[in-house]
Amino acid sequence: MGVVTFDISISLDGYVAGPNDGPKVPLGENGERIHQWIYELASWREQHGLAGGKANSDSDVIGESSENVGAIVMGRRMYNNGERYWGDNPPFYKPVYVLTHEPKEKIVKEGGTTFYFSSEGIESALNQAKRDAGSKDVSIAGGANVIQQYIKAGLIDEFQVHIVPVLLGDGIRLFDFIGSKQIELEKTRVIDSPSVTHLKYRIIKK
Repeated sequence: MGVVTFDISISLDGYVAGPNDGPKVPLGENGERIHQWIYELASWREQHGLAGGKANSDSDVIGESSENVGAIVMGRRMYNNGERYWGDNPPFYKPVYVLTHEPKEKIVKEGGTTFYFSSEGIESALNQAKRDAGSKDVSIAGGANVIQQYIKAGLIDEFQVHIVPVLLGDGIRLFDFIGSKQIELEKTRVIDSPSVTHLKYRIIKK
């Protein structure tokens, strides 16, 4: 059985995007600072159809994070912000379930990505994604609000955060609005580099 996971970059002060995000500024104001470390990595460039790049421990982590993912869940806001930039061949190559309040016909893209629009709640979308993923993992891609909903519902098994040494000061925090219930974590891996610290955790289910 695969696990339900998320994998996301975060500033040292807890933000995953800057303020005022939208289709014209998908990562919010100054949000690009959180992701600068990833753009020159060989594994990230390969996922986006680009050649070259740096082959190092950071690249290995990014390559590993997607290799066992069989399906993805994301929010409609993330989809709306990213759609124009992903183009005809989005960098997912697998089924993507978009949480939405408005039902919509699926959209089939090149490279194996199909967007399904799920309007029956987070558990329904997850169950559909698990069906497609089979023995592989389901990744909750974001944004922060969607990840928060899955954490609060107790549906995340493990996650990885890439802590970037920047202080954004404002924007969208990852771990707001997850409820008051105590969540116990087991740290399963730490990989450090000059650019970023990769922390991997398992959520202890009681």
